[in-house]
Amino acid sequence: MKKDSKIYVAGHTGLVGSAVVRKLQAEGYASVVTRTRKELDLLDTKAVDHFFSIEKPEYVIDAAARVGGIKANMTFPAEFLYENLQIQNNLIWSAHKHEAKKFLFLGSSCIYPRSALQPMKEEYFLDGKLEPTNEGYALAKISGMKLCEKINTEYKKDFISCMPTNIYGPHDNFSEESSHVIPALIQRLHKAKLAGDAEVVIWGSGISRREFLYVDDLAEAIVWLMENYDQKEFLNIGTGEDVSIKELATLIKGIVGYEGKLVFDTTKPDGMPKKLLDVSKLTALGWQSKTKLENGLKQSYAWFLEYGQKQK
Repeated sequence: MKKDSKIYVAGHTGLVGSAVVRKLQAEGYASVVTRTRKELDLLDTKAVDHFFSIEKPEYVIDAAARVGGIKANMTFPAEFLYENLQIQNNLIWSAHKHEAKKFLFLGSSCIYPRSALQPMKEEYFLDGKLEPTNEGYALAKISGMKLCEKINTEYKKDFISCMPTNIYGPHDNFSEESSHVIPALIQRLHKAKLAGDAEVVIWGSGISRREFLYVDDLAEAIVWLMENYDQKEFLNIGTGEDVSIKELATLIKGIVGYEGKLVFDTTKPDGMPKKLLDVSKLTALGWQSKTKLENGLKQSYAWFLEYGQKQK
């Protein structure tokens, strides 16, 4: 990409999209195009096609999606499948139709089979049954990755995908109803500290293990891929390290300063027992993450204190 290339970042107000915009601007890219949901409804096929016909972005980074934690995925599986299919189909096909030079689609670690060997290598993709608690979201992401792969194969276009692990950081969703595990724990433990609650109940046994990547590291990786990678095979993006939910909760408890007890509700689902990515292919190409989990959590809590509490 040249510094004056027109780059459209879909989903720029979200966790990942906002970090990508910050990174592009910091790297001197002067023509970053964005649209809010009010300005462009990505569920509207005609509106998206019209946007691409007028703006004609040369490069597209798709960070737009309906996202949420286990509770949200289990409550609205049809919406997670339909809305994500619609959003990504509109973006991918319009970019293809209007001759975008390059398109990057973000997958999700839930695309891997529930029983996948650990750490999960790219070749384990579609090699078993999905985790039931987020199957709708996973099926949508799989479809988006495959559509980019097929466009790359059939039309010889630079449409690529990457597969990030669990992401956290500034601009995360701290909603009690739809947040992922890190923002959920931050806001709940902060609220418990203020209220002087004796204990906080956490979904699941706390035994399941997850990998977490700081969002600014992901943004750096995305820009790196846009500048350096052109193969149809997707790449994992992560840290190559994981932590149990109990260890994570204990770490956040210390950062927040909550002094009560953590209680794990084993009647609630854990999701996949372990999700750790094999990032050896990306590392061999020359990129690896920089932010340690504790430092990233401290920055996330600082952002929450300044901005996150204002979210509805």
